[in-house]
Amino acid sequence: MHYQLYKHDDMCKIWTIIFSLLPVSQAVAQHTITGVVRSAYDNQPLEGATAQIVGQNTGAVTNKVGIFTLKNIPSKYNILIIKHLGYKDKYDTIHNLTADIELTFSLVESSTVTDEVFVRAIRASDKSATTFVNVGKQTIQDHNFGQDLPIILNWTPSVVTTSDAGSGIGYTGLRVRGVDATRVNVTINGIPYNDSESQMTYWVDIPDVASSTQSIQIQRGVGTSTNGAGAFGASLNLQTNSLIANPYSNVILSGGSFSTRRFSLLAGTGLIKEHWTFDAKVSKILSDGYVDRASSNLTSYYFSGGYYKKNTLLKVICFGGIEKTYQSWGGIDSATLATDRTTNFLGAIYNHDGSINRYYNNQVDRYNQNHIQMHASQRLNKYWNANLSLHYSSGKGYYEEYHQNQKFEDIGLPPVKMDNSMLTSSDLIVRKWLDNKFYGLVWSLNYQHNKTDLVIGGSYNQYRPAKHFGNIIWGQYLGDNIPLGFTYYSGRSKKYDLNIYTKWNYELTNGVNFFLDAQYRFVTYKTAGKDDDQKQYNVNDLFHFINPKAGISFSFLRNNILYGSFSIAHREPNRSDYLQNPTKPKAETLQNIELGWKYRNNKKAFEINYYYMRYVNQLVLSGEMDNVGTPIRVNVGKSYRTGIELSMQIPIFKRLNWNSNATLSMNRNKDFIVFENGSPVAKNTSIILSPQIIGGSQLNYNAFKNFQISLLSKYVGEQYLDNSEKKKLSLPAYFINDIIMSYTFHPHWVKKIGLSAQINNLLDTKYVSNGYVYDGTPYYFPQAGINYLLMLMVNF
Repeated sequence: MHYQLYKHDDMCKIWTIIFSLLPVSQAVAQHTITGVVRSAYDNQPLEGATAQIVGQNTGAVTNKVGIFTLKNIPSKYNILIIKHLGYKDKYDTIHNLTADIELTFSLVESSTVTDEVFVRAIRASDKSATTFVNVGKQTIQDHNFGQDLPIILNWTPSVVTTSDAGSGIGYTGLRVRGVDATRVNVTINGIPYNDSESQMTYWVDIPDVASSTQSIQIQRGVGTSTNGAGAFGASLNLQTNSLIANPYSNVILSGGSFSTRRFSLLAGTGLIKEHWTFDAKVSKILSDGYVDRASSNLTSYYFSGGYYKKNTLLKVICFGGIEKTYQSWGGIDSATLATDRTTNFLGAIYNHDGSINRYYNNQVDRYNQNHIQMHASQRLNKYWNANLSLHYSSGKGYYEEYHQNQKFEDIGLPPVKMDNSMLTSSDLIVRKWLDNKFYGLVWSLNYQHNKTDLVIGGSYNQYRPAKHFGNIIWGQYLGDNIPLGFTYYSGRSKKYDLNIYTKWNYELTNGVNFFLDAQYRFVTYKTAGKDDDQKQYNVNDLFHFINPKAGISFSFLRNNILYGSFSIAHREPNRSDYLQNPTKPKAETLQNIELGWKYRNNKKAFEINYYYMRYVNQLVLSGEMDNVGTPIRVNVGKSYRTGIELSMQIPIFKRLNWNSNATLSMNRNKDFIVFENGSPVAKNTSIILSPQIIGGSQLNYNAFKNFQISLLSKYVGEQYLDNSEKKKLSLPAYFINDIIMSYTFHPHWVKKIGLSAQINNLLDTKYVSNGYVYDGTPYYFPQAGINYLLMLMVNF
């Protein structure tokens, strides 16, 4: 309660004190309002909406599932207002409260253009009959202790994550439904982020991107048409910070095990003269890693400037980072795993007897990546909205490696005359460089009227020139004819990607929506030169892909949705597929069926989804890796992934709720060729690194005001490391638990102070999340045992 005491009337003070001490008779007149806020467009919960009783200080903000709670509301006449950026305010009149009530609010988008328009064209809704999950800003912040983004998303359905350093910082990976990162289409504000050649996503190049992320949507399966390479398992699209109307500055400090330290500074002007806004972030993350010498030195930045008007939005976004990590992608064999899990053999310099003399202290990966995005959105009239984005990215960096007793002929060098002998090998230090540029445009037209929702969009992107080359920066014996900086291999690449798509959603009848999506992609790829093993290569390939999708959703009994969709997608091989295979690799084809049911109300949510993903010419991981840690893939004739995904959110007690998910799947190569006794044999085998069971759980307990504790659990079933299904070439199942505790308070001199603690792998489970096979021997990437991170966040 809040009482105002008038200094001029002492009697008023006395009566106020008396009434405040009256027992339950006064409290009985106070009630609780619980509400859920959703978007009228797609019925998705809106996180960050504010609920306020007009004329009172009583207010609340919706959580990640759109729920707010207002307590101690008097039974008298009240006016409740719901606000969310980009939506029209919603008013509700409440009076004569006699008990606690629950309300539902659907907010209609306002005419003011907001940042969400840049991702709306490629995001899914319940109307698009697609399997997806949204992760909001508050959830991202709660889990962001400085670890890479895949680790933050570890608890979402069908996701498995791994970390080369074992601590979640540095090189990390994410697989969805068992498919590797090259098949997870990633966009940032609608701009493709996957590397054009490798098709990988290197989160280490944009460290702490989570601090400047507004929301994330993960679409499983083919999903809706998007920009960039085709999705063969998932699409993950990030939206960076949207408009923050009020000035702010935040300082985030965190640290913990493995000498991990993080410093982030965020600041924004809020709206200036009702139209202009500027935001900035700088971040530094340092960690020694769990694995020996697996250190990370990560620096990142983010800057944006925007102009907002009723029908116009212009925004420039610049972000990037510099990473320097000690190489830890080598893995360890089973004997070493049993005796010393943290061993890292990369950088080792050996004695003649095979023992390790020392380690080269600069066996590092260093890369600098910068991005510039320019976005424009214009509401043309009541029904049409146009969006245009220009982008430019540059990256340059190298692997530095110590090569002991390197044979000259293997790197294209002649023998070196030394005194009276000819030397054929030497210790060398080399740098393997990548220098590339990526630029293009992305556009979309959106039409909404009556029962029709139409999107026409596309992109044109160029990846050129991409330079691959290696230099010798030191040699024990080089002679006079091989100068320092000598280039011993080089090549250039170009790639062009044209993409046009149309998405049409039509409401056939009340609650029944039909979705049609068609995409055309034209891709050309050229690369030529000499590789680091001195092999010449010359690739010139082009592709025409047509990717149709169709679906239907049916809303019934207010809170239930049934949906089904069928999609076809194609995907081109990546650079290593061309260079590592003796025959020309083929493009992949995927046919995807999704069938599901969703139920949501103010307190509970349930979802069941069945999927079937049938591949033709799928490029399957062979289990082996090349000399820079890139997985090697080969085409198989036919293969499939099928399974059931379940998720739910339920309240157990008033302060305790449970979010959980589970995936039960089969992942098979129907005719994978293996060699037995020297002869090829076709077998039906499990696809590697594709567990049959994946489970996630979050138990959230609001112990008391402003204090929350969460137990996060993850189960991942057995995974094979190659396609022979041999037990000795597999990763055992594992079950890990993390705990997060957070407390916030509001002293008068700052807006908010947050204190958080995260204990990872609470039960100190010895587990391995990734591995590969080389020459028949399995190699493993062990993850850290019990460890902790602490975080202080101050909002000014």
